[in-house]
Amino acid sequence: MKTKTVYKATAYPLQKTIKYFRFHFLVVLSLSLLVLVNVNVNAALPVLDSQGNRLPTLAPMLERAMPAVVNIATSSTITIQQNPLLRDPFFRRFFDIPDQPQTRRSQSLGSGVVVDAEKGYILTNNHVIDKADVIMVTFKSGHSLKAKLIGTDPATDIAVIQVTPTDDLILTALPLANSDQLRVGDFAIAIGNPFGLGQTVTSGIVSALGRSGLGIEGYEDFIQTDASINPGNSGGALVSLNGKLIGINTAILSKSGGNVGIGFAIPINMANAIMQQLVTHGEVQRGKLGAQAQDLSPDLAKAFGISNADKITGAVITQVDSHSAAERAGLKAGDIVIRFNGKPVRNASVLRNRVGLLRIGERVELVVLREGQRKTLVAKVAGEQNLNQFKAEHPRLQGATFSNITKGSPLYKQIKGVIVSGIERGSPAWMAGLRKNDVVTSVNRVPVGNLQDFRKASNTSPTLLLNIRRKSGSLFLYLQ
Repeated sequence: MKTKTVYKATAYPLQKTIKYFRFHFLVVLSLSLLVLVNVNVNAALPVLDSQGNRLPTLAPMLERAMPAVVNIATSSTITIQQNPLLRDPFFRRFFDIPDQPQTRRSQSLGSGVVVDAEKGYILTNNHVIDKADVIMVTFKSGHSLKAKLIGTDPATDIAVIQVTPTDDLILTALPLANSDQLRVGDFAIAIGNPFGLGQTVTSGIVSALGRSGLGIEGYEDFIQTDASINPGNSGGALVSLNGKLIGINTAILSKSGGNVGIGFAIPINMANAIMQQLVTHGEVQRGKLGAQAQDLSPDLAKAFGISNADKITGAVITQVDSHSAAERAGLKAGDIVIRFNGKPVRNASVLRNRVGLLRIGERVELVVLREGQRKTLVAKVAGEQNLNQFKAEHPRLQGATFSNITKGSPLYKQIKGVIVSGIERGSPAWMAGLRKNDVVTSVNRVPVGNLQDFRKASNTSPTLLLNIRRKSGSLFLYLQ
């Protein structure tokens, strides 16, 4: 069976760029010669049709939009994983092994969009600037500025950075469209920095809306487009024909990593909602409804006695948590949510996305079908519990408190995992060998990058094999 792979339209490594140009040098040279041969012919192309009408062009719109799209170059320090023996001075001295480098520098390229010229805010993808030590932004004018990170949200792959313009640089921002009004067939223009070539424009249409279940991000509601998106386009702009920003280019579906006409962009309404929280709080404080749901299939609709089952879409509530916002609102298992805050609910992913984008304390209106009757429920969104701390429930981990590695920690850009932020002396976790400030990087050989990963991995087996980073060394702990 042929497989298909989803690639992020990633921040493109400089080393690959150099290899790419070397490999295609002869092709580029040939094309250049063709351009020189045909330059006089192209110069003679008409600007008017046979009736004297001016031919359509996107040039005026692009002249306004392109200055708002920037190239982003990052550099970061990556810790090199080594065999513990190579870190042992006695072992190296005995076998005359020279000191091994502990880190290496990495550089990559991507794109971004100025969305607030006055404050210098730029939207891009989290994976473009992830773990970057230095973020440099280059504008169409050729000016380069160092940017600072305002906040990131890996769950949606959105990041906000900020620059301070100089006296000789006036920022241009793209106006935001209402991505909820997009329709399949609308024209779309992608602007970005593919393969590090520099600012490039491609055109296409909106091929589909509401794409989810791709496994790219935690929250997915992608715009699909056939406008050419390639590595390096990440964080670039997807704009409408009137020059408004409709999405942030993020990923492509491809077997080779190159464009095949299936690209994905984060809708600007979602990106803007995330940006507002990042600017205000530095992180996303997600709301929680306290209910689980699944898609409403035609068979399920018939089972629930819905007469026009083929015309109804929604999400079936499968579980309501005790003492949750959903329970207080009167939501019950078996309810079919068909509208959320006045907007139709196509499936369970749409419901999850909309709840996840709400701020804590917001009131939401849900229209549900219950035993064939419509009901309107109002819920006040609660906050997610244990966002930054987690007391493990596993018997062998009791007594330990785990936390995400915060941005202020020196470990933040060096390692992925969760840190033991507290431990009770003599507790099962202590007796198992865990100590404060240990960093758990994997559970049962499954990498864990945050508390959500750790919760999931640590509740799947009665025995746990933990990979621990302790100071400058590493070890495994087997808990049974």
